[in-house]
Amino acid sequence: MTALLPYTFEEKRKRIFAIVAASSGNLVEWFDFYVYAFCAIYFAPAFFPKSDPTAQLLNTAGVFAAGFLMRPIGGWLFGRIADRHGRKNSMVISVMLMCVGSLMIACLPTYASIGAAAPVLLLLARLLQGLSVGGEYGTTATYMSEVAMRGQRGFLSSFQYVTLIGGQLLAVLVVVILQQFLTEVELKAWGWRIPFVIGAVTAVVALLLRRTLHETTTAESRSNKAAGSVAAIFKHHKKAFFTVLGFTAGGSLIFYTFTTYMQKYLVNSAGMSIKTASLVMTVCLFLYMCMQPVFGALSDRIGRRKNMLLFGGLGALVTVPVLTALQSIASPVAAGALIMLALAIVSFYTSVGGIVKAEMFPPEVRALGVGLSYAVGNAIFGGSAEYVALGLKSIGHESTFYWYVTGMMVLAFLVSLSLPKQAKYLHHDH
Repeated sequence: MTALLPYTFEEKRKRIFAIVAASSGNLVEWFDFYVYAFCAIYFAPAFFPKSDPTAQLLNTAGVFAAGFLMRPIGGWLFGRIADRHGRKNSMVISVMLMCVGSLMIACLPTYASIGAAAPVLLLLARLLQGLSVGGEYGTTATYMSEVAMRGQRGFLSSFQYVTLIGGQLLAVLVVVILQQFLTEVELKAWGWRIPFVIGAVTAVVALLLRRTLHETTTAESRSNKAAGSVAAIFKHHKKAFFTVLGFTAGGSLIFYTFTTYMQKYLVNSAGMSIKTASLVMTVCLFLYMCMQPVFGALSDRIGRRKNMLLFGGLGALVTVPVLTALQSIASPVAAGALIMLALAIVSFYTSVGGIVKAEMFPPEVRALGVGLSYAVGNAIFGGSAEYVALGLKSIGHESTFYWYVTGMMVLAFLVSLSLPKQAKYLHHDH
């Protein structure tokens, strides 16, 4: 069988370059997406003055819509483009869209100069970013799994989460550096624009890198009648779709619980200072990022199904004890150690999530199947994690949230039981 010939040095080099180029765009996408969250406290007054209730309403409703609605739409749109017109085209368009969104925010006139049009334009830019990031996951996961080498697919695909977390860390880093050099007044006046300019410039670099990629789909699979069709997924791959939705729901929920929500939790529930909590989370995220390739490589040895079962099983056992212990912990080091324990368990999933999903769909609906099921699960369960946690806390039932996360981990475990021992698709080269 020719498919199993060893890779030549040249082939390995090309494939590794493709992984780097694909994931560089992912890094930029997430950097741009998170920069908005970290800079919002500086630019919000410029776009959403307290005196104008409509502007304030646009602020809350808009940020909400950008996070929730645009991701599934992006997952569908870019998944369809990737399956019908090629992975490369989809990845180039998505990073271009992110570039436009960031550039728009960087150059936007404020409320003081153009009135209510300012928050509307900001919202539009944010919606473009949401659309782009919604489309990024499925296509990148698909492309990286298709281009990765046999026997190292888990390891190489794990770099998707390395760059996803890396984007988040870089966004924090840029904001921290700006805080050292600029006063709060300068940051509010113009300094907040700098990270968006950086984001737009790096998006151009990622765009140039992605244009050099070779396409992994065949003309035959792109012209297939079922290519990029939602109807085809529900007709022939319904089980795969709901399986992915099932473990994405649990995976996204626990990921957001121990990453973005954790900082607020350490401040609100454990009583840490904001500065200490930020430091703890930055160190934890950095270590978490470094763990991804290790857990990805592990899946190449023990199989993806075992990775997923360990994730669901251990996640169900550990969530309640860890969150309960964190409530009464005073030492930042002990808190960090507990969070790292939880993130190590999450790594069983995040390191191989993309490839597990990609292995469940045939090439003609792969990007759409992965992108849409992920985006829906992520928007509903991941995106709402903070709201649910804070909502339950406000009515005095904080511990109910711990059990909710645990319940979703049990679901992820049960869904993982139905995973095939051997991947149906993608077990050999194209």
